[in-house]
Order: sequence, then C-alpha cells, then structure tokens
Amino acid sequence: MPYRGAPSRVPPSGARFRSAFVVGIVVTALLFGLCTWLVVSNAPVYRFLMRLYLDKDFMGATLRQWGALAPLVFIVIQALQVIIAPIPGEVTGLLGGFVFGQWLGFFYSTVGLTAGSLFAFWVGRRLGAPHVRQLVSARVWERMGFIVEAEGAILCFVIYLIPGLPKDIVCYLFGLSPMPFWVFGVVSTIGRAPGTWALSAQGAKAAAGAYIELLLLTAVIVAIALPLYYYRSRIVSWLQRRPS
Repeated sequence: MPYRGAPSRVPPSGARFRSAFVVGIVVTALLFGLCTWLVVSNAPVYRFLMRLYLDKDFMGATLRQWGALAPLVFIVIQALQVIIAPIPGEVTGLLGGFVFGQWLGFFYSTVGLTAGSLFAFWVGRRLGAPHVRQLVSARVWERMGFIVEAEGAILCFVIYLIPGLPKDIVCYLFGLSPMPFWVFGVVSTIGRAPGTWALSAQGAKAAAGAYIELLLLTAVIVAIALPLYYYRSRIVSWLQRRPS
C-alpha cells in the first residue's frame, strides 16, 4: 500500500497529447473513410443528402415533414455544408429563412455554421499540414496558405466577412494556425453573421411574398457586397503582407 505522500502516477503531458492526437487521427480517418465509401458506393444515404442540397424544394418539404425535429435537421445540414466544403451554403441559408423565418432561420444557421466550422478547425489541427494540403486545392493553398502562419483575430474576421472567399475550406487552414480554438469560434461566427442574416432575411421575404422588400433588400446587399467581392483579391494580398 503506497504511503500517503507517494506521488500519483499521472502520465506526462507529452504522452497525454500523443494519445489525444492518435485518437483524433483515428476518429477523423474513420469519418473520412465512411464519407468516401458513401460517395464511391453511391449509397442511398449519399443520394438522399445530395438531393437535399441540390433540390431546394425537396429540402423544404423534407424539413417540414420532420416537424419539431426540423430545426435540428437543418442545423446538421448547415454544419455538414461547412465540413463538406464543396457543397454550396447559399441555398441552405436562404432556405432557413424561407422555412423558419428571418430570425429563427438566422439563429439555426448560425448554430450549424459555427458547429461545422469548429469541427473543421479541430480536424485541421489534428491532421496537420500534410493532410490538410490534400483536402484543399493547390489554388486555394497558394492563395490562402498564409493563414497557417497567422493568429490575428482581425484577419479571421475579415476573411469571413468578405463575400467570395472560400470560408468553409479555410476553417481547416485556421486549424493549422496558432489561433486558439475559442478565438476562432467567436470571431468566425461574428464575421459570418452579416452574410448569414442577409440570406435568412431574403428567404423570409420570399416566403412572405414581400417581393418589393426582397428586391430592395437584395439591392442593398449587392451594393455593399459587390465592391468587397470585386476587391477581394487585393484585400487578401493586403492581409498577407500585413504583420500579424
């Protein structure tokens, strides 16, 4: 029996980190393996998900059929469209406002987008640069790869605010950066908020048949977003040259 003053056998921090890293790699590999199998085998689940994303009428009808679970299903869909970055999120953002209304749609979209962004950030941090480079295209890595050396909250905010930048895939890149997990979660959510609200508001106006308001809102959004979109490459270049 050990005496009272015996030190407890606590594994060193390095060993705990390696264990967590291995677990993260295994879980991530299993998830990606499952996704790959669903795509390659053209499984019914994969066909159903793709129809959800490509057919907005089918998605809206499906969400209504879920009843009380519809918000949860929509949140999961929003999270997946971040994790599976090639899937466009504009349609789902509009649909959230169309089905749930402006503010509930905005809230559910924000929860889903934040959850998906944090998961992608975690995956990027666990996988490391060699594996993340395989997930992104060479063009995106060349254009946005400087993120892995950055840690500034302003940089993160601007990237998620400007339309036309690959917001979903850069979640993985920010996972390689020194930025803390919680800072990324807060700043990316705030940066996404204006665009998320705009899509939800447009969907709600369309659902209510307020087409004049929809046109006016769209005109204001375009007037604000178009200059940012047009100068996005220059803004990215400026951010790249700017000290962290």
